[in-house]
Amino acid sequence: MKKKIETVQTLLDALTYITKFRGDIIVVKYGGSAQTSDSLKEKFAQDIALLKAVGMKPVVVHGGGKSITSLLDELNIKSEFIDGQRVTSKEAMRVVEMVLSGEINKNIVSLLNSYEAKAIGISGKDANFIKAIPKDEGRFGYTGIIEEINPSIVFNILDDGFVPVIAPIATASKLNHPGFNINADLAASKIAIALKARKVLFLTDTEGVLDRDKKLIKTLTIAKTNELIKEGVISGGMIPKVNAAIEALKGGVKKAHIIDGRLEHSLLLEILTSSGIGTCIEL
Repeated sequence: MKKKIETVQTLLDALTYITKFRGDIIVVKYGGSAQTSDSLKEKFAQDIALLKAVGMKPVVVHGGGKSITSLLDELNIKSEFIDGQRVTSKEAMRVVEMVLSGEINKNIVSLLNSYEAKAIGISGKDANFIKAIPKDEGRFGYTGIIEEINPSIVFNILDDGFVPVIAPIATASKLNHPGFNINADLAASKIAIALKARKVLFLTDTEGVLDRDKKLIKTLTIAKTNELIKEGVISGGMIPKVNAAIEALKGGVKKAHIIDGRLEHSLLLEILTSSGIGTCIEL
């Protein structure tokens, strides 16, 4: 009986947040271990299906760096990185698009559909959704930075009751251009702003933002986050994630969350419980 009462209490706790966020757009950047483990893939799909079932409007933006690097290696195409950012050659761009828009995007769509989430996959090329220009004046090859987002296609997908699954490939203004490879964290941030999302969540392979003692920091402001970057507490691969979170907040998104995608049902634990599991950054 005690266990049943605890279950009811959990549901009542979740009801508060279901009511609060019903009808809101929630952008989720999906990557890391959550994207490579079969078990975690299924739990992620269940989370998205439940969020949709209770009235929220999830939007999935996915990466795929490990799969891209793996296929480039198989094809003997050299992978080059500058400051942790991929330099995308014209030859590599073909592989990037094939992996992101083809293999990974359609696998996610298929998985969500199997859990009755009704998903549709697109890339930034569809309906000129995302337009980009070369990063650092071409220093990174066909890696781009977002110049413009036209969110109408995503609003249409949401209005029709589907979950948009977005591959971070952008179109260019030049005819016959192969397009641009976009960092998935930055794409999620820009997309969240354009959609006027309530939240943006970044799934990572760490608990969240950690302090000097490697303990989880539950809440942060933009000012405190910038302070921790200057002090070197936030460093390495976490910097682009918190910068993407800050950009989203400055663009009107109410909260940004950095959570551990290695945990089962991490999305539900962060969104539908009072304690959460990761780091929440707000203004």
